[in-house]
Amino acid sequence: MMIHEITEIAGKNKKRKRVGRGPGSGRGKTSTRGFKGAGSRTGNSRRYAFEGGQMPYFRRMPKFGFTNVQFRTLFWAVNLGDIVKHPDFAKGGRVDDGTLIKSGLVRDSSRDVKILGDLKADAEDAKLTVALDVEVSRVTAGARAKILEAGGKVNELGTRRDRVRGVDRNSDDHTPKNLTKKLKRLRQSEANKAAFARGEAPKKKG
Repeated sequence: MMIHEITEIAGKNKKRKRVGRGPGSGRGKTSTRGFKGAGSRTGNSRRYAFEGGQMPYFRRMPKFGFTNVQFRTLFWAVNLGDIVKHPDFAKGGRVDDGTLIKSGLVRDSSRDVKILGDLKADAEDAKLTVALDVEVSRVTAGARAKILEAGGKVNELGTRRDRVRGVDRNSDDHTPKNLTKKLKRLRQSEANKAAFARGEAPKKKG
């Protein structure tokens, strides 16, 4: 005889448990509630999946889904002070990814290089005294000013995101020329706000 044959004979419905009928009911004096505490009192309730205050299971689970973190741009940051103190650049010269890697100031070419303007000098008004021909992805405004003041050259190649969006890092205008969907929506929203302020009807999409 199989288990499913037994259940067919016995029936599917199970007799409900009758609690609160005293010690003689077979359910104990406390009627399956235990001794004392919130769980033994009437009116007790707690939220779903509450685990007594410990970190709940749904928060211990690993999180999945979309995040923009993987699309962030990582840089190797190098200060001007570290560059001019290195023997390879003590008399000036070309500063690019290859020369920085060769000198040991940058680990490898896995990230874009960004030049910072800190000369790491004791005097706050210290100036750059050698001419550097810089060609990297990013150069801060302070570093650019110091390099040009010393008679050097700066050519910002831009990151991949800059090239996709059509941003020219060497010009004063850093606004994107290739509009993405998000930028198009943003500009359309700004245009509609301006039209509304003038009392005109906003432009329809498409």
